[in-house]
Amino acid sequence: MYDKYLIQHGDTLRSIANKFNTDESIIMEINNLPYPDMIREGREIIVPLNKEQYFDYYTIKQGDNLYAIARKYNINPDLLALLNGIDKEDYIYPNQEILIPKKNFSYYVTTEGDTLELISKKFSNTPNEIINENKTIYLLPGQLLVKKN
Repeated sequence: MYDKYLIQHGDTLRSIANKFNTDESIIMEINNLPYPDMIREGREIIVPLNKEQYFDYYTIKQGDNLYAIARKYNINPDLLALLNGIDKEDYIYPNQEILIPKKNFSYYVTTEGDTLELISKKFSNTPNEIINENKTIYLLPGQLLVKKN
């Protein structure tokens, strides 16, 4: 799940990683940067999505499973697993934190071969409405697109 960031004066790879609660190596990898000092003011880079805007956190308790959590929050278990990078059948551990999609949004994680036309049909919107509701659309596998309900 990705977003776009415009590098500001004084930014370093470390400061950008801290802003987005991620690791410098992840930003380097998704932007194909061989060296950390290759960032320049005014350049746009891809960064992991700021999760607090679209998600709440849930701490797993003893006896929890994804199906029960999905039912409790009225979420599709497939989406819950996908958003958290786990398989529906994976064991989840007490004190592990997972993302819970916030209400009033519809979510879609892009896959290989997606087009804006296909995604707009899934959201029952026009391509322009999808563009207006999402800052940046790369159509790279793993990008989260949202629609305010």
